[in-house]
Amino acid sequence: MPKRILQGTVTSDKNDQTITVSVERRFTHPVLKKTIRKSKKYRAHDEKNVCKVGQTVRIIECAPRSKTKRWELLEG
Repeated sequence: MPKRILQGTVTSDKNDQTITVSVERRFTHPVLKKTIRKSKKYRAHDEKNVCKVGQTVRIIECAPRSKTKRWELLEG
């Protein structure tokens, strides 16, 4: 099964080697037929601490790195 790749915006880089990425998805409501925006935050591994807040990055699935980290930085 291929690994998922998501694109989002860095919302936090306070922790060492960790970034928080907010990923927004848009979809049409099945009944109202209105476009809805939903966002979810993912914690990703940033080996060299290169990302800054507000930057657009791509993250990829990986094996669990810690209790909350299941993603790693692909490019940013």
